[in-house]
Amino acid sequence: MRNRREEPVRRAPGALEAEVLAVLGNSAGPLSPSEVQARLRGDLAYTTVVTILTRLHDKGIASREKHGRSFRYHAIDDEAGLAARKMAKVLDGEPDRGSVLARFVTRLSKSDEATLRALLHGDGEDHAR
Repeated sequence: MRNRREEPVRRAPGALEAEVLAVLGNSAGPLSPSEVQARLRGDLAYTTVVTILTRLHDKGIASREKHGRSFRYHAIDDEAGLAARKMAKVLDGEPDRGSVLARFVTRLSKSDEATLRALLHGDGEDHAR
């Protein structure tokens, strides 16, 4: 991506991982790094794509299987699963989990609060997918 003066535009932190994860998630099967690179918009270097795929694998977000001399990658989680992992990681780093959860819940919209209540009562299982 470039702006009007042809300078590279920096992505937001995590944006590239999210783009790569979206490519993996929209694929019917595992992809090679070159296949991922071809499906991404922009002109990312092959090595950049391999680095992102390796990071996703190291984080447990993507699986990989040996295919010849390289790997093919597949998403383990979708975007909602990735967001849930991030939320759980933040929560895991807090000594007073109850307070963090209480503050989180008080800041939810009425609609999100209703969704959360339904999920907690087992009434909204279709949202959990």
